[in-house]
Amino acid sequence: MKLKSLAAIALLGATILSTGSAFAGVTLSIVSSDTGGSASWLRGVLDDFQKQSGDTVKIVGMPNSTTDQFGQYKLWLAAGNSDIDVYQTDVIWAPQLSDQFVDLTAATKDIIGNYFPSIVQSQTSGGKLVALPFYTDAPALFYRKDLLAKYNLPVPKTWEEMAKTAKTVMDGERAAGNKDMWGFVFQGNAYEGLTCDALEWVKSYGGGQIVEPDGTISINNDKAAAALEEAKSWVGTISPPGVLSYDEEASRGVWQLGNAVFMRNWPYAYANGNQADSPIKGKFDATTLPVGAAGDSPASTLGGWNLAVSKYSKNQDEAIKLVRYLSSPEVQKSRAVNLAALPTLTALYDDADIAKAQPIIPQWKAVFQNAVPRPSGPTKTKYNEVSNDFWSAVHDTLAGNGSAKDNLEALEAKLTELKGDGW
Repeated sequence: MKLKSLAAIALLGATILSTGSAFAGVTLSIVSSDTGGSASWLRGVLDDFQKQSGDTVKIVGMPNSTTDQFGQYKLWLAAGNSDIDVYQTDVIWAPQLSDQFVDLTAATKDIIGNYFPSIVQSQTSGGKLVALPFYTDAPALFYRKDLLAKYNLPVPKTWEEMAKTAKTVMDGERAAGNKDMWGFVFQGNAYEGLTCDALEWVKSYGGGQIVEPDGTISINNDKAAAALEEAKSWVGTISPPGVLSYDEEASRGVWQLGNAVFMRNWPYAYANGNQADSPIKGKFDATTLPVGAAGDSPASTLGGWNLAVSKYSKNQDEAIKLVRYLSSPEVQKSRAVNLAALPTLTALYDDADIAKAQPIIPQWKAVFQNAVPRPSGPTKTKYNEVSNDFWSAVHDTLAGNGSAKDNLEALEAKLTELKGDGW
């Protein structure tokens, strides 16, 4: 049943911990990376949970690279590791790990209707709710509004315009004394983050989604090649050569020091950039990512994280209680206010406190509406290999190891072999 207001939805959180006191006293473990200081926020939330539940929750630190996280998850789950009770999972992992997680359908039937249906669907595999939505994500183009105003330049609409604007401002700022200024930073390392960035380039050029929803391999086309050649032209000109090793945090580091005109990143970077001690506080804004040409549609890779309970957990009931708490309106609101994370509960987009603390969140609806999923659905359990092959081809192109055309032809051959008789 759909709740009518935030006040009504808040009642859920109050009841989540009011039951189950008979289970108090267990120790639970949850995995977490520390992108943008999220681990510190999580520790505070877990401290509140401990006071209310009587349980103890430990955080098991993880690397920021989602590729490294996924590899570790697979090792633990394959070994039947019972030390980890709750996993934070990327939106693309549900089909690949569904057999290893508890079905949350029955345990969340009273609240599941309050979440975005598309996100719930993405976490449902074989009729099983693999994970409960925690927060969603879609990246945007961050830009220095003060610098664009200084040079009397508009916010760019196409990638070509972005590159020209970036070069103009970068050259001007370097001439004015900031020798460390760059035009554009993004995630260029060979990992899942590059798959996200490159999918946006390709899709915004009208080049498809690597593998289409019907399973057709579409990546080897002229528009996709043009998109990658455009991105290749940035490296060493408007983007530092080191961008080929950047992840989200490395990009944010350059940006937040005031040394980039544009940045592609996720919503969390908005909150960090506006912290009291940030050199760029109040000097930037964010908008939809550029397109290949006028008439093309912008594309932002659908991201987001969810909460899953390991089927090997010795305390599944308590772990489910923790998952429900972390995904509750109160906790999602706290994450939105403090970390600029996009809620997965529809009612929170009308919350006045969130709008006041993070005005970008209501505005992010336009970005979210242009979100494009990675092809984890059609490629099923082979997605990890598909993504690996894709980001490798893209990284080779950006590094000058072969043309985009040649690398995409080789990629098509690899994916065709991987597909075999079917995904």
